[in-house]
Amino acid sequence: MGRASSKEDAGALFHSLRSAYAATPLNLKIIDLYVGFSIFTALIQVVYMAIVGSFPFNSFLSGVLSCVGTAVLAVCLRIQVNKENKEFKDLPPERAFADFVLCNLVLHLVIMNFLG
Repeated sequence: MGRASSKEDAGALFHSLRSAYAATPLNLKIIDLYVGFSIFTALIQVVYMAIVGSFPFNSFLSGVLSCVGTAVLAVCLRIQVNKENKEFKDLPPERAFADFVLCNLVLHLVIMNFLG
């Protein structure tokens, strides 16, 4: 009896999340896809390191931190570009994207320096 209601609750939750996400603007969906790709790439690197080994450990750390850092910056971009967010209503999307590009440049310069 408890299992059936929990399955129904999970189905209702999934349906409500899916219908709410359908109303999301396309530019935010593209950013979400980019975040998902970045996290997926980091997971692939971790699995590869677990299978093969981590001989050049700096390279492994640089790759994973690059993916995770890029995902974090993309989430920040998503927050700034979202029209429903009241905190950044005066910030134009072009400025948010310029901040994203500049921060990515700094992140990857630090990562290239970490590689040695």
